[in-house]
Amino acid sequence: MALILAIESSCDDTSAAVLRDNHMLSNTIASQKVHEQYGGVVPELASRAHQQNIVPVVDTALKTAQVSKEEVDAVAFTRGPGLMGSLLVGVSFAKSFAQALNIPIIEVNHLQAHVLSHFIKEDKLSITPQFPLLCLLVSGGHTQILLLHSHFDMEIIGQTIDDAAGEAIDKAAKIMDLGYPGGPVIDRLAREGNPNAFQFATPHVGGYNYSFSGIKTSFLYTIRDYLATDANFITHHQADLCASIQSRIIDYLLHNFEKAAMKLGVKQVAIAGGVSANSYLRTSIEALGKRHHWQVFVPKLQFCTDNAAMVGIAGYYKYLQHDFADISLPPYTRDNNL
Repeated sequence: MALILAIESSCDDTSAAVLRDNHMLSNTIASQKVHEQYGGVVPELASRAHQQNIVPVVDTALKTAQVSKEEVDAVAFTRGPGLMGSLLVGVSFAKSFAQALNIPIIEVNHLQAHVLSHFIKEDKLSITPQFPLLCLLVSGGHTQILLLHSHFDMEIIGQTIDDAAGEAIDKAAKIMDLGYPGGPVIDRLAREGNPNAFQFATPHVGGYNYSFSGIKTSFLYTIRDYLATDANFITHHQADLCASIQSRIIDYLLHNFEKAAMKLGVKQVAIAGGVSANSYLRTSIEALGKRHHWQVFVPKLQFCTDNAAMVGIAGYYKYLQHDFADISLPPYTRDNNL
């Protein structure tokens, strides 16, 4: 039996979690509101906030789990990809904590952690996927279709050749001046709109790959053209615009994902990443599952955004393999190799 302390600090959320084997005992997250006024994450401000948050967040996670630091068997941490300043805080803390207690450290890939969040058990009734598993990983920085043969054998079936789906949604929100983060605002407003009110570009990319730059450009030009004759166009059609751009992006995501699943003959499918919190994506993948008799795994909302529990579950499976990291390993900002 292993007790894992996990640290996540890849962007603007400071998080710590404690897992006993694959069972989550705590998952504490401190979010940073300072970035809202800037319309996006400011790396320097993020790293400073992590420095302020890391100690109290870890302390809270241990207390919530009702364990002492001396009971921890290993420390798992997000090594990358992410913002360098933010990662350095989490990586440095994890190394120092582990060295003080003479326990091993486990480096975790942030993207793998999102996918493996489906294997976290919160209680005895928790159901986890079986392999092979096809997962749609969608976030502000990544869009990939992954075929999992095992916990760490992830084959990229398709991916974006330019922008990520989450970035396209955030860009649409910025164009409409909806604030930051824009994804949840679009999701909320879209529920009151007509998804067929406006039509945007349909990308054509080979295989199961994606391209979102054309959709962004089409949305921008549509807004520009209508504003030329109606200065209040966005205000008058806000809900319809949100519903139309959201459905264009999500339907496109699931079109390729459905093709891949049918071609591969998989029956276990999942979504993961920040955009997996989108209500339209969640209901649409469930509908696809019913149509094709798939077993669909949709993460709880707390596991969609960045959190340490997902780092902990990845760390646990690495712990079983005695896959420990050297203390000299530095963080990395970009990595497409899963």
